[in-house]
Amino acid sequence: MKRDDSLTLTPAQIQEALMLGRQLARLRKAVKMTQDEAALRAGLSRPTVARIEAGTTNRTLSQILRYLDALSPGASLTALLTGEIPALKHQLDTLQPRRVRKSQADDSLLDF
Repeated sequence: MKRDDSLTLTPAQIQEALMLGRQLARLRKAVKMTQDEAALRAGLSRPTVARIEAGTTNRTLSQILRYLDALSPGASLTALLTGEIPALKHQLDTLQPRRVRKSQADDSLLDF
């Protein structure tokens, strides 16, 4: 019988599990990989990958580390949590708002 670990965790620990899952999902999307592809590379089932990304608390550490290695070979869990993986940094850079007008020369076109 499977055990529900969420009953023994504090709300803060459950939030951390959710944050870890979200970060892994962000990384997967940053490297442009589907859940099926990532699961195949990690040697996990797609439902297991979906549970990891959902932040369920009954996943083993080895499953999480295998999944991370499939998404970003050689990356550490610390690098994932701090956002130091290059794919995540690039994704954040592309999500930053950009100025519409580039220079003051463009402003002169708006004088009436």
